[in-house]
Amino acid sequence: MLFLAFASAASAQQQQLPVIQLTAGMHLVRAEVAADFSTRMQGLMHRESLAPNGGMLFVFDEAATHCMWMKNTLIPLSVAFVEANGTIINIADMQPHSEQPHCALAPAVFALEMTRGWFAQRGVKAGMKLGGLERFAARR
Repeated sequence: MLFLAFASAASAQQQQLPVIQLTAGMHLVRAEVAADFSTRMQGLMHRESLAPNGGMLFVFDEAATHCMWMKNTLIPLSVAFVEANGTIINIADMQPHSEQPHCALAPAVFALEMTRGWFAQRGVKAGMKLGGLERFAARR
């Protein structure tokens, strides 16, 4: 019973995250925003699926070579590490339940997680820019 209460509370927290619309080339992304320590730590843990163009945008406090892992994450994901100006630094595919780190190859301010293969299937690659991140420029 306690587990169900915890799962419901975690689910409610995830549902309350702000959502932003981004563009990757001609593709639209509807990303939940994880912009503080607790939401970044929770990330997409315990989720069973993502919407076809749904993902999570991690907004970091500073540009650094941030790393991501998949502890307690049920679905395979790809992560794009992104500079403050929206340029994708690198993209990595990640396995569910893995604690293997996947890191930015240069200082990143954002990371966008999508269903594994989403970027490759749409021809989105390192060097391309994501649109819609301008609202975070004032925070820098």
